[in-house]
Amino acid sequence: MDIFIVDAFTDRAFSGNPAGVVLLKSGFPGDEWLRDVAAEVNLSETAFLYPLPPAESGDRPTADWALRWFTPVAEVSLCGHATLAAAHVLARTGRDADTVRFASRSGVLTARTGSDGSVTLDFPASSAVQAAVPDGLADVLGAPPVSVWDTGELGDLLVELSDERTVRELAPDQAGLARLGGRGVIVTAEADETASGRYDFVSRYFAPAYGVPEDPVTGSAHTALAPWWAQRLGRGELTGLQLSARRGTVATRMSGDRVLLTGWATIVVSGKLHVEPRH
Repeated sequence: MDIFIVDAFTDRAFSGNPAGVVLLKSGFPGDEWLRDVAAEVNLSETAFLYPLPPAESGDRPTADWALRWFTPVAEVSLCGHATLAAAHVLARTGRDADTVRFASRSGVLTARTGSDGSVTLDFPASSAVQAAVPDGLADVLGAPPVSVWDTGELGDLLVELSDERTVRELAPDQAGLARLGGRGVIVTAEADETASGRYDFVSRYFAPAYGVPEDPVTGSAHTALAPWWAQRLGRGELTGLQLSARRGTVATRMSGDRVLLTGWATIVVSGKLHVEPRH
C-alpha cells in the first residue's frame, strides 16, 4: 500500500496542515486497523481511500473513490484538508482525472484540480444557530466571547472573539475545551485593517477531545465559517487565514447550500505501508 504525507492549504512544505493519505487496493480494513495506522501516522487526520469499481452497462458511477478520515483516536464525518491532500495525490500520481468524486460519511464530495495546481472542494455548507454561552467558556478560552454559535451536524462550537489579535494570542485550557463536548471549538474574528484585502477573517480550531489539541488548517470548519462571514460581510467570496503556528489560507465561495473551498498542497513524503490490513 502506498502512503503519503501531504501539506494541505499551502503551496510550500512544512506549513499548512499535514495529512496522511493511504491508498488501499479494495475495501476498508477493520476499524481497529484504521485507527492503529492513524495513531502511528499521528497527524490530525489520515485519509484512507480505495477505488470504486466502474459501473455496469457504461453508466457513470456516483463516486470514483471511497473515503474515510481518522484522527489519532477517532473517525470523523468530514475533513477538508485530508480530502484536499487525497485529491492532490490522485492528480499528481496520475491515478485519477482532475475531477474526482469521493463517497464519504458526508455524502459525495467533489474535488477539482485546476491548471495552476490548486484544488477546489465542493462541500455541504454548515449553518450556525446562535447559542447560549456555556458556563466558564471565557475562563477556558482566556478571552471573553462576543457571541457563540452551534454548527449543528458539524459538531463544533463557533465562538466569535473581539479581534484578530485576540484570536492569534489565544492560549486556551485544553482540558476545559475537551469538557465542552462536541467535536471541537472554532474561534474567529474579522481581519484587522493591516490585512489589506489579503484575507477577510481569521480563525483557529481546537479539538482535544478528538486527540487534536490544535488543528493547523481546518477545511471542515470553513464550511461553517464561510456562510457565517458571508452573511456578515455581504460577500460570497472570502479568504480565511487560520492562525495556527503553521498557518494556511482557505479561499471560500458560497454556492447555494454548498461551499467551495480552494487551496494548494504539496507532497512531503511518499512510501510503502508494510503492515497488512486486518479485517
